[in-house]
Amino acid sequence: MIVVDSSVWIDHLRDRDTAEVACLRGLISDGLPPLLVGDLVLCEVLLGLASDALVEAALRRFDVVDMVGPGIATRAAALHRQLRGRGITVRRTIDMLIAAYCIENHHSLLHNDRDVDPLARHCGLRIFPA
Repeated sequence: MIVVDSSVWIDHLRDRDTAEVACLRGLISDGLPPLLVGDLVLCEVLLGLASDALVEAALRRFDVVDMVGPGIATRAAALHRQLRGRGITVRRTIDMLIAAYCIENHHSLLHNDRDVDPLARHCGLRIFPA
């Protein structure tokens, strides 16, 4: 399964020309691919909109999953400590939570967020496309 980060959904909605948006659009045009929309991602995307009904309906075409529970919260904290031990700071807790969810569930993440890159290099996060 592929989790699409809010960074890509937002770029898609703003019609930005990025490699990640092209990848997302290619996946969508192939039919409903195995894409997951996490509840955290749904929230981040909807936060920036004046009206969210149409976007929410479009995102709900895909599987929307709960991402955080005690296990994921604990794993995210451990990942944060692991990176801090290497002198790397991920600025947003939500990025740690999404990465921990993907790692624990063996999902790949399609993203356009530089804070996520160290999680791939040092913590086993799988990035899509590989």
